[in-house]
Amino acid sequence: MENKKLTTASGRPYVEHENTQSAGPRGPLLLQDYILHEKLAHFNRERIPERVVHAKGSGAFGTFTVTHDISKYTRAKLFNEIGKQTRVFLRFSTVGGEKGSADSERDPRGFAVKFYTEDGNFDLVGNNTPIFFIKDPKKFPDFIHTQKRDPYTNLKSATMVWDFWSLNPESLHQVMILMSGRGTPFSYRHMNGYGSHTMSFINKDGERFWVKFHFKTAQGIKNFTDAEAAEMKSKDMDHAQRDLLEAIDRGEFPKWNVKVQIMPEAEAKTYHINPFDLTKVWPHGDYPLHDVGVLELNQNPDNYFADVEQSAFAPAHVVDGIGYSPDKMLQGRLLSYPDAHRYRLGANYEQIPVNRCPFAVNNYQRDGAMRVDGNGGRNPNYFPNSFDNIKPDPSYKEPAQELDSIIADWYDRNAPGEDDHYSQPGKLFREVMTEEQRLETVSNIVGAMSGITGPKRAEIINRQLCHFFRADIELGMRVAQGLGVTGIENMMSGMHGQQTTVSVQ
Repeated sequence: MENKKLTTASGRPYVEHENTQSAGPRGPLLLQDYILHEKLAHFNRERIPERVVHAKGSGAFGTFTVTHDISKYTRAKLFNEIGKQTRVFLRFSTVGGEKGSADSERDPRGFAVKFYTEDGNFDLVGNNTPIFFIKDPKKFPDFIHTQKRDPYTNLKSATMVWDFWSLNPESLHQVMILMSGRGTPFSYRHMNGYGSHTMSFINKDGERFWVKFHFKTAQGIKNFTDAEAAEMKSKDMDHAQRDLLEAIDRGEFPKWNVKVQIMPEAEAKTYHINPFDLTKVWPHGDYPLHDVGVLELNQNPDNYFADVEQSAFAPAHVVDGIGYSPDKMLQGRLLSYPDAHRYRLGANYEQIPVNRCPFAVNNYQRDGAMRVDGNGGRNPNYFPNSFDNIKPDPSYKEPAQELDSIIADWYDRNAPGEDDHYSQPGKLFREVMTEEQRLETVSNIVGAMSGITGPKRAEIINRQLCHFFRADIELGMRVAQGLGVTGIENMMSGMHGQQTTVSVQ
């Protein structure tokens, strides 16, 4: 094989890659050795800022294949023909940990899919849980701060975590899932994914439907116990990355069955729960799953940094036939996700190959750091103009959305009618979990809450116990007993407005 010349990034061939030019064999170095500066300057910049959340991740390319006709609900081209295949990139991640954290930490897992469609890229940004801890984006920075490091100790803090959760009862449903076996999935291949947010479908007649996406693992659900997850941290902190990579290299391509829940637009106004509340699920008895297709991962990236680290997903990136909803968390993320990518990767992050739409892109964006596509050449950078033939296509126009009489205000996200934080977590514990899963979840809760320290320990524990009791009496009793809390009768009476006095050991 013919040798290639060693060159600088600008293409200049050079020889001395290991020895710096100096004044004599033992003398000081010369400033003119450009290669020294080039190597060190690039090395200093090899680490782009890590993501504030979802910092550590794994990813792979694959295909989405349509298996069922859902054209009566959406005109999106990626769904318009049985057998149609669309290339995808899927990134998995942990949420709260840094880039060097362990894959087996108790944490939600990110599940973000980029569909490369002929109408542009569609990013479905979700998790391995159908819900989330909060339902208003103003609370997101506060929540994430509690999952990171204490500003005084620079250590992870169970006190911060449970203080926030106990002060925000809307988090209880997600806390219950996190403390179950689903909080420590065995691998990315053995967990479900969810779009989580309510999105919208628009069909060829301009009708709108509300939709939730589900990805059911074909490999089967498999979770670590808390002890197994801790053991894996000591054995292999990169277990999930290794598992995914090696499975694909072996030709064992993981698959997920893609399904949707559909709600007619008008039903959202009268449904007994807010269908746009990210802390709630839509019961399958009311809105069953409809089969859509199969997602398969079959190609590992040739370079982790290029594709996994530089991949950028945003729920703002939808395509014709798919739209947004009044989901408040979704509305906040429409802004925050692209903004985060511009901070990490630059204004032109969508020109990076893993993020670039492989089909036609025509717009008037120009300039900015790392512009690598010719910057529009000599074409106009304004619209309208008299020189090019780029025109809006009215067939892609979304139908108008009817809004009720609107009064702009700062509405309490937990106002009457929006404050049932206990029915679904209680049903999850009583009716969905097996007794074995209930025992495991309680054990995990007790273990996690045992880390609460400081002068507010009893106050935080008591406040959180009240939430557990409101969800399910048996749940509250089991957690209280595990924590050694006495005076339970007083606590239960305190839930009805009386003075509460309990003892936390």
